[in-house]
Amino acid sequence: MSQTSTERLRDYLAQLPPQAQALLIREFERSIERGEDATVANFVLGQLRQIVRGTDEEAPARTDDPARLLFRPLEPFLVEHSGAVRPGQIRRASLLPVWQWLGRDGAPQAVAEFEATLARLRGGGTSSEIAHAARKLQMAAADAIAQATSVAPGGDNQRMLARIGSAAVVEDLRAVGAVLKNRDALDALSDKLPGGLGAFGDAQVNSVIATLNVPSLQTPLVLPFALSLVMQRLSAPWQIIRIAVRIASSDDEVRVAAIPLGVAVTMALHDLAHLVADLRAQIKRGHFENFAERLKLVHDGLRGVRTELDLRNDSVWGRQMAAIRVDISNSLQSEIESVPGRVRRLLRQRPDKDIAATTKIDPSEIDEVLALIAFVAVCRTYASELAINEVTLRTYSDLQQYVEKSTEALVQALRGADAKVRGFRQMQVKAAIRFCEALFGQDYASLMSRAADNAMVVVERKPSRAG
Repeated sequence: MSQTSTERLRDYLAQLPPQAQALLIREFERSIERGEDATVANFVLGQLRQIVRGTDEEAPARTDDPARLLFRPLEPFLVEHSGAVRPGQIRRASLLPVWQWLGRDGAPQAVAEFEATLARLRGGGTSSEIAHAARKLQMAAADAIAQATSVAPGGDNQRMLARIGSAAVVEDLRAVGAVLKNRDALDALSDKLPGGLGAFGDAQVNSVIATLNVPSLQTPLVLPFALSLVMQRLSAPWQIIRIAVRIASSDDEVRVAAIPLGVAVTMALHDLAHLVADLRAQIKRGHFENFAERLKLVHDGLRGVRTELDLRNDSVWGRQMAAIRVDISNSLQSEIESVPGRVRRLLRQRPDKDIAATTKIDPSEIDEVLALIAFVAVCRTYASELAINEVTLRTYSDLQQYVEKSTEALVQALRGADAKVRGFRQMQVKAAIRFCEALFGQDYASLMSRAADNAMVVVERKPSRAG
Protein backbone atom coordinates (compact mmCIF):
# COMPACT_ATOMS: atom_id res chain seq x y z
CA MET A 1 0.00 0.00 0.00
CA SER A 2 1.32 3.45 -0.89
CA GLN A 3 2.35 5.92 1.79
CA THR A 4 -0.58 8.19 0.99
CA SER A 5 -3.08 5.31 1.26
CA THR A 6 -1.56 4.18 4.54
CA GLU A 7 -1.83 7.69 5.97
CA ARG A 8 -5.49 7.92 4.93
CA LEU A 9 -6.17 4.56 6.58
CA ARG A 10 -4.47 5.65 9.80
CA ASP A 11 -6.38 8.95 9.82
CA TYR A 12 -9.65 7.05 9.42
CA LEU A 13 -8.82 4.52 12.13
CA ALA A 14 -7.70 7.28 14.50
CA GLN A 15 -11.11 8.99 14.18
CA LEU A 16 -12.98 5.87 15.31
CA PRO A 17 -14.25 5.70 18.89
CA PRO A 18 -12.10 3.57 21.24
CA GLN A 19 -14.85 0.92 21.38
CA ALA A 20 -14.85 0.60 17.60
CA GLN A 21 -11.06 0.35 17.53
CA ALA A 22 -11.14 -2.42 20.15
CA LEU A 23 -13.85 -4.26 18.21
CA LEU A 24 -11.81 -4.13 15.00
CA ILE A 25 -8.72 -5.42 16.81
CA ARG A 26 -10.63 -8.39 18.24
CA GLU A 27 -12.27 -9.28 14.93
CA PHE A 28 -9.00 -9.18 12.98
CA GLU A 29 -7.26 -11.25 15.65
CA ARG A 30 -10.00 -13.85 15.50
CA SER A 31 -9.68 -13.92 11.71
CA ILE A 32 -5.98 -14.70 12.05
CA GLU A 33 -6.66 -17.39 14.66
CA ARG A 34 -9.14 -19.07 12.29
CA GLY A 35 -6.39 -19.36 9.70
CA GLU A 36 -7.96 -16.97 7.20
CA ASP A 37 -5.91 -14.81 4.83
CA ALA A 38 -3.93 -12.67 7.27
CA THR A 39 -2.28 -10.17 4.93
CA VAL A 40 -4.85 -7.40 5.29
CA ALA A 41 -5.66 -8.30 8.90
CA ASN A 42 -2.00 -8.06 9.99
CA PHE A 43 -1.53 -4.74 8.21
CA VAL A 44 -4.63 -3.11 9.74
CA LEU A 45 -3.82 -4.60 13.14
CA GLY A 46 -0.39 -3.01 13.01
CA GLN A 47 -1.90 0.40 12.29
CA LEU A 48 -4.52 0.02 15.01
CA ARG A 49 -2.01 -1.05 17.65
CA GLN A 50 0.21 1.92 16.87
CA ILE A 51 -2.77 4.28 17.21
CA VAL A 52 -4.00 2.69 20.46
CA ARG A 53 -0.54 2.59 22.05
CA GLY A 54 0.44 6.00 20.69
CA THR A 55 3.77 4.71 19.40
CA ASP A 56 5.28 3.41 16.19
CA GLU A 57 7.16 0.64 18.01
CA GLU A 58 6.08 -2.83 16.98
CA ALA A 59 4.52 -4.79 19.85
CA PRO A 60 4.01 -8.55 20.05
CA ALA A 61 0.79 -9.77 18.47
CA ARG A 62 -1.95 -10.32 21.03
CA THR A 63 -2.56 -13.77 19.56
CA ASP A 64 0.83 -14.76 21.10
CA ASP A 65 0.19 -12.92 24.35
CA PRO A 66 0.43 -15.25 27.38
CA ALA A 67 -2.61 -13.79 29.12
CA ARG A 68 -4.69 -14.10 25.97
CA LEU A 69 -3.72 -17.77 25.59
CA LEU A 70 -4.55 -18.43 29.25
CA PHE A 71 -7.98 -16.79 29.07
CA ARG A 72 -9.00 -18.01 25.61
CA PRO A 73 -11.61 -20.47 27.04
CA LEU A 74 -13.38 -17.46 28.59
CA GLU A 75 -14.04 -15.71 25.26
CA PRO A 76 -17.64 -16.97 24.77
CA PHE A 77 -18.60 -15.60 28.19
CA LEU A 78 -16.92 -12.19 28.23
CA VAL A 79 -18.91 -8.94 28.28
CA GLU A 80 -17.47 -5.52 27.51
CA HIS A 81 -19.33 -3.46 30.10
CA SER A 82 -18.26 -3.20 33.73
CA GLY A 83 -21.75 -3.16 35.22
CA ALA A 84 -23.73 -5.97 36.78
CA VAL A 85 -23.39 -9.34 35.07
CA ARG A 86 -25.64 -12.37 35.21
CA PRO A 87 -24.58 -15.95 35.97
CA GLY A 88 -22.61 -17.28 33.01
CA GLN A 89 -20.89 -13.97 32.22
CA ILE A 90 -17.46 -12.50 33.08
CA ARG A 91 -16.32 -8.91 32.66
CA ARG A 92 -13.45 -8.57 30.21
CA ALA A 93 -12.03 -5.78 32.37
CA SER A 94 -11.45 -8.32 35.17
CA LEU A 95 -8.93 -10.37 33.20
CA LEU A 96 -5.94 -8.04 33.50
CA PRO A 97 -6.09 -7.79 37.32
CA VAL A 98 -6.49 -11.58 37.55
CA TRP A 99 -3.48 -12.11 35.26
CA GLN A 100 -1.38 -9.69 37.30
CA TRP A 101 -2.37 -11.46 40.52
CA LEU A 102 -1.52 -14.88 39.09
CA GLY A 103 1.95 -13.68 38.10
CA ARG A 104 2.51 -11.93 41.43
CA ASP A 105 0.85 -14.08 44.09
CA GLY A 106 -1.49 -16.74 42.69
CA ALA A 107 0.71 -18.98 40.54
CA PRO A 108 3.95 -17.08 39.83
CA GLN A 109 6.02 -20.19 39.10
CA ALA A 110 3.47 -21.58 36.64
CA VAL A 111 3.20 -18.21 34.88
CA ALA A 112 6.99 -17.89 34.61
CA GLU A 113 7.29 -21.42 33.23
CA PHE A 114 4.57 -20.76 30.66
CA GLU A 115 6.17 -17.52 29.48
CA ALA A 116 9.54 -19.30 29.15
CA THR A 117 7.93 -22.17 27.22
CA LEU A 118 6.09 -19.75 24.97
CA ALA A 119 9.29 -17.82 24.23
CA ARG A 120 11.02 -21.09 23.35
CA LEU A 121 8.19 -22.31 21.11
CA ARG A 122 7.67 -19.02 19.24
CA GLY A 123 8.78 -19.43 15.66
CA GLY A 124 9.47 -23.13 15.99
CA GLY A 125 6.80 -24.73 18.13
CA THR A 126 3.59 -26.34 16.94
CA SER A 127 0.12 -25.12 17.84
CA SER A 128 -0.49 -28.35 19.80
CA GLU A 129 2.60 -27.72 21.95
CA ILE A 130 1.44 -24.18 22.72
CA ALA A 131 -2.07 -25.46 23.50
CA HIS A 132 -0.64 -28.10 25.85
CA ALA A 133 1.43 -25.50 27.70
CA ALA A 134 -1.60 -23.18 27.93
CA ARG A 135 -3.74 -26.00 29.32
CA LYS A 136 -1.14 -26.71 32.01
CA LEU A 137 -1.20 -23.06 33.07
CA GLN A 138 -5.01 -23.00 33.01
CA MET A 139 -5.17 -25.90 35.48
CA ALA A 140 -2.57 -24.24 37.74
CA ALA A 141 -4.54 -20.98 37.62
CA ALA A 142 -7.80 -22.79 38.42
CA ASP A 143 -6.17 -24.45 41.45
CA ALA A 144 -4.76 -21.11 42.67
CA ILE A 145 -8.15 -19.42 42.31
CA ALA A 146 -9.91 -22.27 44.11
CA GLN A 147 -7.46 -21.99 47.00
CA ALA A 148 -7.80 -18.21 47.16
CA THR A 149 -11.61 -18.26 47.19
CA SER A 150 -12.18 -21.27 49.44
CA VAL A 151 -11.63 -19.65 52.84
CA ALA A 152 -14.35 -18.24 55.05
CA PRO A 153 -15.07 -14.50 54.96
CA GLY A 154 -12.87 -12.49 57.31
CA GLY A 155 -9.82 -14.74 56.95
CA ASP A 156 -6.39 -13.78 55.72
CA ASN A 157 -7.33 -14.67 52.16
CA GLN A 158 -10.11 -12.11 52.30
CA ARG A 159 -7.52 -9.36 52.57
CA MET A 160 -5.54 -11.00 49.79
CA LEU A 161 -8.63 -11.05 47.55
CA ALA A 162 -9.07 -7.34 48.14
CA ARG A 163 -5.56 -6.79 46.74
CA ILE A 164 -6.47 -8.55 43.49
CA GLY A 165 -8.77 -5.78 42.37
CA SER A 166 -12.18 -4.20 42.79
CA ALA A 167 -15.24 -5.99 44.13
CA ALA A 168 -16.25 -6.75 40.52
CA VAL A 169 -12.91 -8.48 39.85
CA VAL A 170 -13.22 -10.54 43.03
CA GLU A 171 -16.78 -11.43 42.00
CA ASP A 172 -15.51 -12.67 38.62
CA LEU A 173 -12.54 -14.54 40.05
CA ARG A 174 -14.43 -17.67 41.09
CA ALA A 175 -16.16 -17.83 37.69
CA VAL A 176 -12.80 -17.53 35.89
CA GLY A 177 -11.47 -20.47 37.88
CA ALA A 178 -14.55 -22.58 37.23
CA VAL A 179 -14.37 -22.09 33.46
CA LEU A 180 -10.62 -22.79 33.33
CA LYS A 181 -10.99 -25.95 35.40
CA ASN A 182 -13.91 -27.26 33.33
CA ARG A 183 -12.70 -26.11 29.94
CA ASP A 184 -12.71 -29.63 28.45
CA ALA A 185 -16.33 -30.30 29.43
CA LEU A 186 -17.46 -26.91 28.10
CA ASP A 187 -15.56 -27.43 24.84
CA ALA A 188 -17.16 -30.86 24.44
CA LEU A 189 -20.61 -29.34 25.03
CA SER A 190 -19.94 -26.62 22.45
CA ASP A 191 -18.89 -29.24 19.90
CA LYS A 192 -22.04 -31.31 20.48
CA LEU A 193 -24.49 -28.41 20.21
CA PRO A 194 -25.89 -27.69 16.73
CA GLY A 195 -24.84 -24.50 15.01
CA GLY A 196 -28.29 -22.98 15.44
CA LEU A 197 -31.39 -23.81 17.46
CA GLY A 198 -34.44 -22.35 15.73
CA ALA A 199 -37.87 -23.01 17.17
CA PHE A 200 -36.39 -24.96 20.12
CA GLY A 201 -39.26 -27.39 20.26
CA ASP A 202 -39.64 -30.53 22.33
CA ALA A 203 -37.16 -32.63 20.37
CA GLN A 204 -34.42 -30.00 20.56
CA VAL A 205 -35.10 -29.30 24.24
CA ASN A 206 -34.77 -33.01 25.07
CA SER A 207 -31.59 -33.28 23.02
CA VAL A 208 -29.97 -30.32 24.80
CA ILE A 209 -31.00 -31.66 28.22
CA ALA A 210 -29.28 -34.95 27.39
CA THR A 211 -26.16 -33.08 26.26
CA LEU A 212 -26.10 -31.09 29.51
CA ASN A 213 -26.34 -34.27 31.59
CA VAL A 214 -22.64 -34.30 32.49
CA PRO A 215 -21.70 -34.18 36.20
CA SER A 216 -18.99 -31.54 35.74
CA LEU A 217 -21.51 -29.25 34.01
CA GLN A 218 -24.12 -29.53 36.74
CA THR A 219 -22.30 -27.66 39.51
CA PRO A 220 -23.79 -24.29 40.50
CA LEU A 221 -20.75 -22.40 39.17
CA VAL A 222 -20.40 -24.19 35.81
CA LEU A 223 -24.07 -24.76 34.89
CA PRO A 224 -24.72 -21.07 33.96
CA PHE A 225 -21.78 -21.16 31.55
CA ALA A 226 -23.10 -24.32 29.94
CA LEU A 227 -26.51 -22.64 29.58
CA SER A 228 -24.80 -19.56 28.10
CA LEU A 229 -23.36 -21.74 25.33
CA VAL A 230 -26.87 -22.99 24.59
CA MET A 231 -28.31 -19.46 24.62
CA GLN A 232 -25.75 -18.35 22.05
CA ARG A 233 -27.14 -20.94 19.63
CA LEU A 234 -30.79 -19.99 20.19
CA SER A 235 -32.45 -17.64 17.73
CA ALA A 236 -34.55 -16.43 20.70
CA PRO A 237 -32.35 -16.68 23.83
CA TRP A 238 -35.30 -16.33 26.23
CA GLN A 239 -36.34 -19.85 25.16
CA ILE A 240 -33.64 -21.23 27.47
CA ILE A 241 -36.36 -21.24 30.16
CA ARG A 242 -37.95 -24.22 28.38
CA ILE A 243 -35.16 -26.43 29.70
CA ALA A 244 -35.98 -25.46 33.28
CA VAL A 245 -39.72 -25.89 32.74
CA ARG A 246 -39.15 -29.34 31.22
CA ILE A 247 -36.92 -30.52 34.08
CA ALA A 248 -39.33 -29.15 36.70
CA SER A 249 -42.27 -30.79 34.87
CA SER A 250 -44.25 -27.68 35.73
CA ASP A 251 -44.68 -24.05 34.70
CA ASP A 252 -45.15 -23.02 38.34
CA GLU A 253 -42.36 -20.61 39.18
CA VAL A 254 -41.93 -22.00 42.70
CA ARG A 255 -41.14 -25.46 41.35
CA VAL A 256 -38.93 -24.08 38.60
CA ALA A 257 -36.99 -21.89 41.05
CA ALA A 258 -36.38 -24.89 43.30
CA ILE A 259 -34.24 -26.77 40.76
CA PRO A 260 -30.64 -25.87 39.78
CA LEU A 261 -31.73 -25.17 36.20
CA GLY A 262 -34.01 -22.44 37.52
CA VAL A 263 -31.01 -20.15 36.99
CA ALA A 264 -31.99 -20.22 33.30
CA VAL A 265 -34.96 -17.95 34.08
CA THR A 266 -32.74 -15.49 35.94
CA MET A 267 -30.38 -15.44 32.95
CA ALA A 268 -33.19 -14.91 30.44
CA LEU A 269 -34.71 -12.03 32.43
CA HIS A 270 -31.32 -10.38 32.85
CA ASP A 271 -30.69 -10.51 29.11
CA LEU A 272 -34.14 -9.08 28.38
CA ALA A 273 -33.48 -6.20 30.80
CA HIS A 274 -30.09 -5.58 29.17
CA LEU A 275 -31.69 -5.58 25.72
CA VAL A 276 -34.25 -3.02 26.91
CA ALA A 277 -31.44 -0.83 28.30
CA ASP A 278 -29.69 -0.97 24.92
CA LEU A 279 -32.92 -0.03 23.16
CA ARG A 280 -33.43 2.89 25.53
CA ALA A 281 -29.95 4.20 24.75
CA GLN A 282 -30.57 3.67 21.03
CA ILE A 283 -33.80 5.68 21.20
CA LYS A 284 -32.12 8.54 23.08
CA ARG A 285 -29.43 8.77 20.41
CA GLY A 286 -32.04 8.70 17.64
CA HIS A 287 -30.54 5.57 16.12
CA PHE A 288 -33.22 3.28 14.73
CA GLU A 289 -31.14 0.86 12.65
CA ASN A 290 -32.36 -2.71 13.25
CA PHE A 291 -34.83 -1.27 15.77
CA ALA A 292 -37.73 -3.42 14.56
CA GLU A 293 -35.78 -6.63 14.99
CA ARG A 294 -34.56 -5.69 18.46
CA LEU A 295 -38.00 -4.56 19.62
CA LYS A 296 -39.44 -7.83 18.34
CA LEU A 297 -36.91 -9.72 20.48
CA VAL A 298 -38.09 -7.80 23.56
CA HIS A 299 -41.76 -8.28 22.69
CA ASP A 300 -41.39 -12.00 21.98
CA GLY A 301 -39.28 -12.50 25.08
CA LEU A 302 -41.75 -10.80 27.42
CA ARG A 303 -44.69 -12.62 25.90
CA GLY A 304 -42.85 -15.94 25.85
CA VAL A 305 -41.75 -15.81 29.47
CA ARG A 306 -45.21 -14.71 30.60
CA THR A 307 -46.86 -17.48 28.55
CA GLU A 308 -44.59 -20.36 29.51
CA LEU A 309 -44.12 -19.49 33.18
CA ASP A 310 -46.81 -18.96 35.81
CA LEU A 311 -45.26 -15.93 37.50
CA ARG A 312 -46.55 -14.33 40.67
CA ASN A 313 -46.72 -10.55 40.77
CA ASP A 314 -44.98 -10.35 44.16
CA SER A 315 -42.15 -12.79 43.40
CA VAL A 316 -38.59 -11.82 42.44
CA TRP A 317 -39.10 -12.93 38.85
CA GLY A 318 -42.54 -11.34 38.69
CA ARG A 319 -41.17 -7.99 39.87
CA GLN A 320 -38.33 -8.25 37.36
CA MET A 321 -40.80 -8.82 34.55
CA ALA A 322 -42.91 -5.86 35.68
CA ALA A 323 -39.84 -3.61 35.87
CA ILE A 324 -38.78 -4.58 32.35
CA ARG A 325 -42.25 -3.79 30.95
CA VAL A 326 -42.36 -0.42 32.76
CA ASP A 327 -38.87 0.45 31.52
CA ILE A 328 -39.57 -0.28 27.85
CA SER A 329 -43.04 1.29 28.06
CA ASN A 330 -41.74 4.57 29.49
CA SER A 331 -38.88 4.75 27.00
CA LEU A 332 -41.13 4.16 24.01
CA GLN A 333 -44.02 6.33 25.17
CA SER A 334 -41.98 9.50 25.64
CA GLU A 335 -40.46 9.15 22.16
CA ILE A 336 -43.78 8.26 20.51
CA GLU A 337 -45.46 11.35 21.95
CA SER A 338 -42.76 13.60 20.49
CA VAL A 339 -43.26 12.50 16.86
CA PRO A 340 -46.38 14.56 15.92
CA GLY A 341 -44.61 17.74 17.03
CA ARG A 342 -41.63 16.96 14.77
CA VAL A 343 -43.98 16.41 11.82
CA ARG A 344 -45.93 19.62 12.47
CA ARG A 345 -42.75 21.67 12.58
CA LEU A 346 -41.89 20.59 9.05
CA LEU A 347 -45.35 20.76 7.47
CA ARG A 348 -47.02 23.71 9.17
CA GLN A 349 -48.11 26.51 6.83
CA ARG A 350 -45.95 29.49 7.57
CA PRO A 351 -47.12 32.96 6.51
CA ASP A 352 -45.42 34.20 3.34
CA LYS A 353 -43.79 37.05 5.28
CA ASP A 354 -41.91 34.48 7.43
CA ILE A 355 -40.42 32.72 4.40
CA ALA A 356 -37.27 34.11 2.80
CA ALA A 357 -36.02 33.16 -0.63
CA THR A 358 -33.18 31.23 1.06
CA THR A 359 -35.35 29.37 3.60
CA LYS A 360 -34.82 25.63 3.28
CA ILE A 361 -35.67 22.37 4.99
CA ASP A 362 -32.76 20.26 6.18
CA PRO A 363 -32.95 16.91 4.31
CA SER A 364 -31.45 15.13 7.31
CA GLU A 365 -34.34 16.33 9.46
CA ILE A 366 -36.81 14.85 6.97
CA ASP A 367 -34.95 11.53 7.16
CA GLU A 368 -35.05 11.66 10.96
CA VAL A 369 -38.81 12.27 10.98
CA LEU A 370 -39.35 9.43 8.50
CA ALA A 371 -37.38 7.15 10.81
CA LEU A 372 -39.59 8.28 13.71
CA ILE A 373 -42.78 7.57 11.75
CA ALA A 374 -41.44 4.08 11.00
CA PHE A 375 -40.59 3.79 14.70
CA VAL A 376 -44.21 4.53 15.67
CA ALA A 377 -45.43 1.99 13.12
CA VAL A 378 -43.15 -0.69 14.58
CA CYS A 379 -44.30 0.14 18.12
CA ARG A 380 -47.93 -0.18 16.98
CA THR A 381 -47.22 -3.77 15.93
CA TYR A 382 -46.05 -4.74 19.42
CA ALA A 383 -48.02 -2.21 21.45
CA SER A 384 -50.24 -4.55 23.45
CA GLU A 385 -47.49 -6.63 25.08
CA LEU A 386 -45.37 -3.55 25.77
CA ALA A 387 -48.20 -1.63 27.51
CA ILE A 388 -48.19 1.24 24.99
CA ASN A 389 -51.35 0.35 23.09
CA GLU A 390 -53.33 3.53 23.78
CA VAL A 391 -50.58 6.08 23.13
CA THR A 392 -49.38 4.30 19.99
CA LEU A 393 -52.81 4.00 18.38
CA ARG A 394 -53.67 7.61 19.24
CA THR A 395 -50.38 8.97 17.92
CA TYR A 396 -50.52 6.98 14.69
CA SER A 397 -54.09 8.12 14.05
CA ASP A 398 -53.13 11.75 14.75
CA LEU A 399 -50.20 11.45 12.35
CA GLN A 400 -52.40 10.07 9.56
CA GLN A 401 -55.03 12.79 9.97
CA TYR A 402 -52.53 15.63 10.20
CA VAL A 403 -50.32 14.49 7.30
CA GLU A 404 -53.33 13.90 5.04
CA LYS A 405 -54.84 17.33 5.69
CA SER A 406 -51.48 19.12 5.60
CA THR A 407 -50.47 17.54 2.30
CA GLU A 408 -53.69 18.60 0.62
CA ALA A 409 -53.38 22.11 2.05
CA LEU A 410 -49.74 22.41 0.95
CA VAL A 411 -50.61 21.33 -2.59
CA GLN A 412 -53.33 23.98 -2.71
CA ALA A 413 -50.93 26.59 -1.33
CA LEU A 414 -48.48 25.66 -4.07
CA ARG A 415 -51.00 26.76 -6.72
CA GLY A 416 -51.06 30.33 -5.48
CA ALA A 417 -47.46 30.62 -4.30
CA ASP A 418 -45.37 33.51 -5.58
CA ALA A 419 -41.79 33.09 -6.72
CA LYS A 420 -40.23 34.02 -3.37
CA VAL A 421 -41.90 31.24 -1.36
CA ARG A 422 -42.41 28.67 -4.11
CA GLY A 423 -39.14 26.82 -3.48
CA PHE A 424 -39.85 26.37 0.20
CA ARG A 425 -43.44 25.26 -0.45
CA GLN A 426 -42.13 22.65 -2.88
CA MET A 427 -39.77 21.32 -0.23
CA GLN A 428 -42.65 21.02 2.21
CA VAL A 429 -44.78 19.20 -0.37
CA LYS A 430 -41.99 16.75 -1.17
CA ALA A 431 -41.49 16.03 2.53
CA ALA A 432 -45.25 15.58 3.00
CA ILE A 433 -45.41 13.11 0.10
CA ARG A 434 -42.63 11.05 1.66
CA PHE A 435 -44.57 11.02 4.94
CA CYS A 436 -47.69 9.96 3.02
CA GLU A 437 -45.84 7.01 1.56
CA ALA A 438 -44.77 5.90 5.05
CA LEU A 439 -48.27 6.28 6.50
CA PHE A 440 -50.59 5.37 3.60
CA GLY A 441 -48.50 3.53 1.05
CA GLN A 442 -47.14 4.13 -2.42
CA ASP A 443 -50.51 4.54 -4.19
CA TYR A 444 -51.66 7.51 -2.11
CA ALA A 445 -48.20 9.09 -2.25
CA SER A 446 -48.23 8.82 -6.07
CA LEU A 447 -51.67 10.43 -6.18
CA MET A 448 -50.48 13.41 -4.13
CA SER A 449 -47.29 13.64 -6.18
CA ARG A 450 -49.34 13.97 -9.38
CA ALA A 451 -51.51 16.61 -7.71
CA ALA A 452 -48.37 18.56 -6.80
CA ASP A 453 -47.07 18.28 -10.38
CA ASN A 454 -50.37 19.61 -11.71
CA ALA A 455 -50.24 22.49 -9.24
CA MET A 456 -46.77 23.42 -10.48
CA VAL A 457 -47.98 23.37 -14.09
CA VAL A 458 -50.65 25.92 -13.18
CA VAL A 459 -48.05 28.08 -11.41
CA GLU A 460 -45.70 28.01 -14.40
CA ARG A 461 -48.46 28.99 -16.87
CA LYS A 462 -49.64 32.01 -14.89
CA PRO A 463 -47.07 34.49 -16.20
CA SER A 464 -47.78 33.60 -19.85
CA ARG A 465 -51.54 34.16 -19.37
CA ALA A 466 -50.88 37.45 -17.64
CA GLY A 467 -48.72 38.61 -20.55
